Amino acid sequence: LGQGGMGTVYLAHDPKLDRNVALKVPKFSGDEDRETRERFFREARSVASLRHPNLCPVYDVAEDSDVCYFTMSYIEGPSLATFTEAGNLLTPRRAAVAVRKIARGVDAAHRKGVIHRDLKPSNIMIDREHGEPVVMDFGLARSMKADASNITHLGKILGTPYYMSPEQVEGDVEQIGPGTDIYSLGVVLYQLLTGRLPFEGAVSRVLVLIQTQSPEPPST
Repeated sequence: LGQGGMGTVYLAHDPKLDRNVALKVPKFSGDEDRETRERFFREARSVASLRHPNLCPVYDVAEDSDVCYFTMSYIEGPSLATFTEAGNLLTPRRAAVAVRKIARGVDAAHRKGVIHRDLKPSNIMIDREHGEPVVMDFGLARSMKADASNITHLGKILGTPYYMSPEQVEGDVEQIGPGTDIYSLGVVLYQLLTGRLPFEGAVSRVLVLIQTQSPEPPST
């Protein structure tokens, strides 16, 4: 179904319950194996506890022959990225309604102590059956509980550059919290309204602008 820096997602079939599922297999490599595996299982346990119509439910997490994976609901429909990449614009009201639904789902995760850290259009599916936005891929989720601080280290940037908050760009783990997701969701809203990102260009330039500049107001 797709792949990124954190892993690959496959369409699979659950024979016990006779249903299609999305199966995510993370990427592990070299010295990061132990750390990444620990983060993976913590992520899966945290996300499995979440229940909200606008969050994709996790069904199971396991390891088989050294291959870690978890299964989640298979959401049939396009991602929000398909819409934004086509250059489509929403009316302010439609954009606000869509982002409000996403925000409510993310808020449910925050209340359980989980932040997403990689909110972007490609991680938001539009359920074809109900037309509802569903937040996917908590591949960079971090529990806000105290014992999570040893899993992600200071100075390590995780996320997608164009949607990152200033604290993510700085790699400041202690400052990463609900506001991080709020910032990223603000970038998504900006893109839905204007058809462009707040900051564009080379990644290195964008990272500097996020830390030092305010984006051009959508009204302009």
